[in-house]
Order: sequence, then C-alpha cells, then structure tokens
Amino acid sequence: MCAELAGLGAFPHIGRTHVSETSATDRKWLALLLATAFPIASPAFAQTQTLNQPAAQPGQAAPSPPSLGPSTTGPLHLNSDPLHVDGGPLGPVYVSGVISGLGLIQDHPFPGDQGSRADLSNGQAIVQTTQGPVQFYVQAGGYSIVTLGTPYFKTTGYVRDTFGYLPVAYVKIVLTSDFNIEVGKLYTLQGAENAFTFQNFNIERGLLFNQTSTINRGVQANYAQGPLSASIALTDGFYSKKYNWLSGTIGYSVSPKDSITFGAAASLSRNAKSTFATPTALNNGQLYFLSWTHNDGPWTLQAYGQLGDVPTRASVGIMHGASTYGGAVLGKYSFNDHWSVAGRAEVIKSSGSVTNGAASLVYGPGSGAGSVTVTPTWQKGIYFARLEGSYVHAFDTVPGFALGSDFNQHSQVRGLIEAGIIF
Repeated sequence: MCAELAGLGAFPHIGRTHVSETSATDRKWLALLLATAFPIASPAFAQTQTLNQPAAQPGQAAPSPPSLGPSTTGPLHLNSDPLHVDGGPLGPVYVSGVISGLGLIQDHPFPGDQGSRADLSNGQAIVQTTQGPVQFYVQAGGYSIVTLGTPYFKTTGYVRDTFGYLPVAYVKIVLTSDFNIEVGKLYTLQGAENAFTFQNFNIERGLLFNQTSTINRGVQANYAQGPLSASIALTDGFYSKKYNWLSGTIGYSVSPKDSITFGAAASLSRNAKSTFATPTALNNGQLYFLSWTHNDGPWTLQAYGQLGDVPTRASVGIMHGASTYGGAVLGKYSFNDHWSVAGRAEVIKSSGSVTNGAASLVYGPGSGAGSVTVTPTWQKGIYFARLEGSYVHAFDTVPGFALGSDFNQHSQVRGLIEAGIIF
C-alpha cells in the first residue's frame, strides 16, 4: 500500500508544500541506466535467445527462461524474453519496462483533484541481471500509484514528492542458491499488494494497502528452500532516511495449489519526520498481516487479514495511539490466454475518538471504510488494456476528515481505463 496516501484522516500532507526526494544519486543511476539501455536500441544487440544459454537441440527441452523481476500477481504478465546484451562477467543484462496511460472519472473529488483526468501511469525501464554472485536491479522512470479513497496525484508531482525517478535500485549478493542479500532502494515487505499498477490484480491499490509503506531503503536478507521462504529487512520504513524499521515475512506452500504468508513490521524508535511520503503516525507504528493464496487452473484467489497499531508518542505529536484492523478478498479468473477479470472486496476499521485525541488513520479517529473493485483485463503479447470500476463507502467518519471537496462525503465512485505495452 501507499502510506503516503493513508486515509484522508491521516493526510497531513494535503496542502503541504511539495518536498522533492529526487537525489543526485538517483540522477547518477539514471545516467548509468541510459548508458546501458542505449545500445539495446540497435537491432544488432537484440537477441532471440538467452545469451550464455545454448539453444535447444532437436529432441531436447528449451532452456528455462530467466527469473525476472518485479513480482506480479497477474492478470498482466511480464515479457518472458526481453531484450538483453552480454554483460561479460555479469552474464546477460536484461532490459524491459512498462509504458502505459490512464484515464479516470470520479464523483466527489478532493480539493485540488478533478472529476476526470488523463495521465501517464507508467513510463518505466527495468535493467537487471540474474546470474553470478553479484547481481543488480534498477527500475527507473515515471509512475503514478492510484489508491482507493484518496486524491489522484499526477505522475510528475507524485514522482517528485515520493521516490524520485529511480524508485527501486539495489545490488543482490548471492551467497548460496538458497540465500541472498539485497542492499539499496527496495520494495517493502509490508502488506499483501504490490506497488505499481501493472503488478496487481487491479489498477488501484486498496484501502489496506494505504496503511503500509511502498518503497524503503535498507538491507534485506532472503532465504528459500523447498516450500519455505523467508525475508527479513532493516529499512527506513516510510522512506524517512532513519533506519529504524525491522520487517519480515515467512511463506509456506502447504500444497501445489495453496500457500500462506505471515508478515510483521515495526518501528524500533520514535521518528518525528513528516513529509508527503512519510506520514508521522504510520511511520511510528507497526503492522501485521496473514494471507492465503489459492491457484487452481483459471482461478487465483487471495484472502488476507491485516492489523496495524500506532502507539502514543507525545514527543512526535501522537497524543493518543490508535489501531486499524481489516480484511480483503482478491481474485482473478482467466477466460483464455488474452481475457480475464479481477476483483477485490475489503473493509477496514480504526479505533479511537476525537474526544481522546487519537491519531486519525482512516477518515478520522474511530472511522472505517469498505470497497469493491472489478477489473476486466485484455493482454496480447506486449499490449494490454483494462477497465476498472470501484466504489468506496466510509462510515463512522469525523466531520472534516471524510471524502469529497468538503471532506464530508461518505462515498466515491471511480471508473478507470489503462492501456499500454509491457516490453
């Protein structure tokens, strides 16, 4: 989820002067990315088979495709044979990416938002290696993370005020086939939904996602053997530049069709930072989730529960703690290789009240919300298009903390269309 968009009641950033997080380091990485990607534009560098892997001989199985990032839940899928060049001792260097546009209509827009708009949802290039003891992953470009029940922020402003034009970039040190360490700008381990539109069942991220961090900086260790996988990370939580968050996940495949995942994350010390990407309340809290995923032919189903807690920390302005609890059911059904439909239903409730001065984590202290989202999707080769309809209903809201131009509306309906290429 995107905590920088955490429920309007937790939106101290609305109306705030924008703060740029794009650094000189990001620009240096972008220069390296362009230098790497430039020769790919020449057809002489485009290959039809994976470099450093022999072509299949008659009667032999074709070589397995590389395992490329980022992770996706579908229905959209990444290009399994992207462009690549010979990276010498690094092995093949793969270049892929996503270019997509988005159109949106909605009722009850927030102040500064509009009833309809069009924008770039993804303009990202991904450069990565998958072989050897030292590997890297670089994801660069523009993006917009659309979240239910929150204002829509245009790509240019969103990038400037969150993770910059280099949202994800890390080095992976592979110590054994089962164990590796990643250092850099990482995808969060919090929550059950991924960051960008193309990675998920739906175009918009959900209400529960809005309680979690999205991207953080730090170090992460990963282990996988057989049905068991585990990760643990020390990071800066909600992109605060203070490395005081400890998070982890553990997953287990209980059968060929079913798997479960448990995740936990917590701030180890107080942090007063407050920016668009770093909401003070959530950056001083903790979060837990438990999910179950079932795959059976054309069906993929996921159900999960999530619990968040923000303690009282008067020294950073949290005069009374609060918690959230909720659950979601997501799924998709594939009609054939090109057509599918995905859906999500969820509900979240927070504790506290205005009288005890509790932190606002949804739409005011003690408030809650529910949502329903449906997303038909088409993809053929590198091309894709999808529609989406969503409905959010807020309840037990506090006047001045809810939806709409006056922050007093209790619902919002949205219609979206997204189309582009995954190359």
